[in-house]
Amino acid sequence: MARYTGPKTKIARRFRDPIFGPDKALDKRNYGPGQHGPSKRRGGKQSEYAIQLGEKQKAKYTYGILEKQFANMFEKASRMKGITGENLLQLCETRLDNTVYRLGVSPTRRGARQLVSHRHITVNGDVVNIPSYHVKPGDVIGVREKSKSLEAIVSSLDASSKKYDWLDWDRSSMSGKFLNQKNGNFGFSKT
Repeated sequence: MARYTGPKTKIARRFRDPIFGPDKALDKRNYGPGQHGPSKRRGGKQSEYAIQLGEKQKAKYTYGILEKQFANMFEKASRMKGITGENLLQLCETRLDNTVYRLGVSPTRRGARQLVSHRHITVNGDVVNIPSYHVKPGDVIGVREKSKSLEAIVSSLDASSKKYDWLDWDRSSMSGKFLNQKNGNFGFSKT
């Protein structure tokens, strides 16, 4: 069970994007991290490779995936029919920890990963504690009966208001259904 445990603000400042959520330090210092501050030498034009590498790293940090697992997901996405980049995003979005986050059970992806690994989440009635479990269309993701009264889950569900095309949430039973992944665009536009 590997995951990134380093500084979050430094990563957000490197990409100049609040990857891990709102960050006050990013507002105060809107330049990359480093000993000598905002250097004019670092602000030069980036190569195509540097742009692609930065986007790959941003996706890895956003979804909480390390390099080996991300490489395996890319290999799987490249074997699938369709556009490889869209397939990769679909594989990232269908991870159980990300689905729990999108349903609003947890305010952050890290919190969703912890809920899954601490056995608070069920898939089709069975407890699943693997954050990288891939959810299939028709699967019902719910909160375990003993965990429905947890303060973290209740407060997150009260604060959550986002709706997604590929997810259907039932507040009374604290369960959601993963609809067909072709229905939703998973946060990117089909152009």
